[in-house]
Amino acid sequence: MTIPALEVTGLVRAFGGIRAIDGVTLAVPAGSVTALIGPNGSGKTTLFNLITNLYRPDAGGVRLFGEPLTGAADWQVAARGLVRTFQTARVFPGMTAFENVLAGAHLRQRSTPLSQMLWLGRARHEERALAERAEAMLELAGLGGFRDTAATDLPMGAQKLLEVIRALMARPRLLLLDEPAAGLNDGETAELAMLLCAVRDSGVTLLVVEHNMSLVMGVADQVIVLDAGAVIARGTPAEIQRNPRVIEAYIGQAEGTA
Repeated sequence: MTIPALEVTGLVRAFGGIRAIDGVTLAVPAGSVTALIGPNGSGKTTLFNLITNLYRPDAGGVRLFGEPLTGAADWQVAARGLVRTFQTARVFPGMTAFENVLAGAHLRQRSTPLSQMLWLGRARHEERALAERAEAMLELAGLGGFRDTAATDLPMGAQKLLEVIRALMARPRLLLLDEPAAGLNDGETAELAMLLCAVRDSGVTLLVVEHNMSLVMGVADQVIVLDAGAVIARGTPAEIQRNPRVIEAYIGQAEGTA
C-alpha cells in the first residue's frame, strides 16, 4: 500500500469550550492536489495550524509520509518537507522579488557559514545554482519582469504568487497553500492554476485551502469539505459538485449570498 503524503487522524482542538476541529480524519495521496473547502469559520485555517504545529491538538495525530509530526518544532516540520503559506501574503520588506525567492532556499543550503563568508568554491557553486533556480521560478510564475522590484511594491496578486514560489525554493515534499488565489484577478488565477499543475507534475504534493471554486474544480484531484470543524464530504470535484450536503453547507450558501 502506498503511504499517503499526509495522514490526519481524529484531530480535535477546542477554543473556550467550542470545538473548532472536531475529530477530523483525512488522507492526502502523494503526488496529488487536494483542495480543502468549506464556509467561513468551518475550521480550514485552524486545521492547517494544527497540521504544522502552530497549534497543539487536544487529541489526534498527524503523519507526514508515515512519520509522526505531532509535537515537532516548526523548523523540524519544515526540515521534514512540509512547508506552508498564509492567507495574507508575507513578503520580506527591504528585499526585491528575486531576493525574496532566494530567501526560501536557506533551509536547503549545504555550504557552511565559514565557506560562505570566505566565498569558497562549494559556496560559489551553490549560490549560482540557487540564483538560477530562483530566476527560473520567477519566470515560471510570470514574475520575471519584477525581478528587481521591491517585493512590497508588487500588486497583491503578484505577492501571493511570489510567496508560493518562495515556498517551492525550500523543495517541499508537501506544500500547504492557504487561499493562494485571494486577491488575484482572472489572469493571475489562470497563471496560478498552471503553476499548481506544474508543481504537482514535478512530484510535490499540494493541500490547498481555497474559496475560488473555479480554481478548485479545475486543478484538484480530491476535494475535502469541512463544516463546523468536521469533514462532511470528500471525493472528486465532480462528486463534490453533486453532493447535496455540500450544496447546502457551502456551494448553495455561496450562491445564495451572491
